[in-house]
Amino acid sequence: MAFQQGLSGLNSASRNLDVIGHNIANANTVGMKSSRAEFAELYASSVNAAGGANKGIGVNVATVSQLFTQGNITVTGNDLDLAINGNGFFEVQQSNGTMAYTRAGMFKLDRDGNIVNQQGGQLMGYPTDADGNRLSFDSQPLSLPTSAPIPARQTSAIVAQFNLDARAPVAASVTPPTPITTYGTSIVAYDPQGMEVPVALAFTKTANNTWEVYASVNGGTPAPLAPPVNLNFNADGTIDPTSITPAPTITLASPNDPTVTFPVTLDLSAASQFGTDFAVFDLDQDGYFPGEFVGLSIDEAGIVTGRYSNGETRAAGQVALVNFRNSQGLSPSSGGNWASTYASGEPVRGEPGSGNFGSIRSGALEDSNVDLTAELVNMMTAQRAYQANAQTIKTQDQVLSTLLNMR
Repeated sequence: MAFQQGLSGLNSASRNLDVIGHNIANANTVGMKSSRAEFAELYASSVNAAGGANKGIGVNVATVSQLFTQGNITVTGNDLDLAINGNGFFEVQQSNGTMAYTRAGMFKLDRDGNIVNQQGGQLMGYPTDADGNRLSFDSQPLSLPTSAPIPARQTSAIVAQFNLDARAPVAASVTPPTPITTYGTSIVAYDPQGMEVPVALAFTKTANNTWEVYASVNGGTPAPLAPPVNLNFNADGTIDPTSITPAPTITLASPNDPTVTFPVTLDLSAASQFGTDFAVFDLDQDGYFPGEFVGLSIDEAGIVTGRYSNGETRAAGQVALVNFRNSQGLSPSSGGNWASTYASGEPVRGEPGSGNFGSIRSGALEDSNVDLTAELVNMMTAQRAYQANAQTIKTQDQVLSTLLNMR
């Protein structure tokens, strides 16, 4: 009788409506992947029945599959919003120690500097050195030292690139240098505690193609370097490297304690003497004061870099991505997470942008891949199927009533 077929059709159509409703409800859920109900015919098994005599007995939902197609990527401007452009899942360590996998990249920093999701799960990554070079594939929770400043670094070298005007006259006297024949520039260096040490450099022309270097520290009087340094230039205006070999040094003193001194190398190898105005093209040093954490950035390769108030940056790790041999075998759970199962296989870890792994988009989120228009059409189709199966039961009931009312 058709009651069984109609009832199975009602149950299957109802489950299909559940799946469609779930998709529609999560049309705005970040990282959500839509699902679809897949139907299969039902037949009564009979060993001896002929092929044409085995009638169907209805339908059931064989499985609810997940559609892991790429969702649209929407820019948010929040550095800790992460989207995967391509294959892969973020790996998150939950509070109970188990691993979950997600495409929902809404992360934030907790009070301890850990990168966590909405449920407090910690984003997993690979350890790196301060320059962002990966050290191993042993994943660990990613965190940044947000509470402790990075220590100061004492200046050890000053690099200067400048042009001295070849048209300048030779100074009549070099003690002290006169403004008309002297060019100068200044820079701030740092002592071991990160305190500023003002350094001024002056250059006085003592002969054709020869300039003597003077320096002053902490606002003192300019004085020749010890031993004296004369920059000799070739006829074409390039510097004679023998005049700066070995590289000259100056001794700096801490403004807080003048007895604390330290040498600083002067790199003047890019100096020139052309017939143009004096100009400084580059002036840099390698020290810095202590820096507080001010923010972070994450590049396409997943390198997490902390930014500090002294202008320095430090890599804190690399976001890990994982893939599965059978992503359909993943078990979905609340919070936009999946859990691995025997059917999915073990997670395969890799670096963003390598092999079959997608790249990371920081400051963006992956939208749900639900096609709302298609789901509304599917809902109407499922509703019609439900009505049709209900009509099958109604018709069978009328046939049965007719049989019962026969006299």
